[in-house]
Amino acid sequence: MRAAVVSSFSEPLSIEERSVPQPTAGQVVVRIEASGLCHTDIHAARGDWPVQPTPPFVPGHEGVGLIEAVGDGVPPERIGTRVAIAWLGSACGVCPHCIEGWETLCSAQQNTGYSIDGCHAEYTVADARFAVPVPDGIDPLVAAPLTCAGVTTYKAVKVAGTRPTDVVAVWGIGGLGHLAVQYAKIFGATVVALDVQEDKLSLARSLGADVTIDVTAQDPVAALQAMGGADVVLALAVSPESLRQAHASLRRGGRLVLVAMPRANEMHLPVFETVVGGISVIGSIVGTRQDLSEVFELHAAGRTTVDLQVRKLEEINEAIEDVLAGHVPARIVFEL
Repeated sequence: MRAAVVSSFSEPLSIEERSVPQPTAGQVVVRIEASGLCHTDIHAARGDWPVQPTPPFVPGHEGVGLIEAVGDGVPPERIGTRVAIAWLGSACGVCPHCIEGWETLCSAQQNTGYSIDGCHAEYTVADARFAVPVPDGIDPLVAAPLTCAGVTTYKAVKVAGTRPTDVVAVWGIGGLGHLAVQYAKIFGATVVALDVQEDKLSLARSLGADVTIDVTAQDPVAALQAMGGADVVLALAVSPESLRQAHASLRRGGRLVLVAMPRANEMHLPVFETVVGGISVIGSIVGTRQDLSEVFELHAAGRTTVDLQVRKLEEINEAIEDVLAGHVPARIVFEL
């Protein structure tokens, strides 16, 4: 099978021939139909974060495909079903976090395309418990971005406690942001989309954003505070300045939800303003299997749209450069 492999953090990915993996007990083998390119894949390939994956490995955690084989303990009836393979490759199921419905906080979790091989390949193996069924009628190419970009922003809107009377600012419109706009609208919020590119702001308007702000043309803090301040900011951009502005744009009692993870791994937090303003700073990490099922349910009901470009797996290095250069409005998906 073909697989995109990270052999070194300082070299481009290579397309290699590998043996088709075989399932062990509790696993399924999935023939990948579509695999989305997430910015996390780029961080993984370059070893950007404090906890690094170990080369060689196959990145990719927005995988959608058909189960072709099952290991011991997995019902054979699952063969032929379409499933999604997300960032949360597995969790222990018995720790307090798992029991309380926060499996994404499990300290024993395995992460697809990071600690275990991922989906930028023609085949992969997955824990059968964490291979989430994709409803009939959802195109695999569309389901792939929903598997991470969708569930990550959906969860962020949920953990923000978004209410219909809230003003929600989505800071950074792209693969995640264009979906965040839609989920915030589903929750009934007034949505403000912020970005540095007009094409992305235009996309946000087409998806229901009530207000758009080009942060290169006007002061976003002044613009949002002129509206009374944001109740919620979803921080999807990674620059230190965007994080500073996001915090300063909140009204008293507002919630700053951190989603994007900058390589520098830090932000400046004004403690006085945070305390006096009753500001909450919330970290939101992807979503659970239940969250992903809800994301698929919303899409099947016609509530969301996914903007994507289709590429070949062999174009993965060019696709990465296009993402870094800001040439991709939303999501790239590899068709296998």
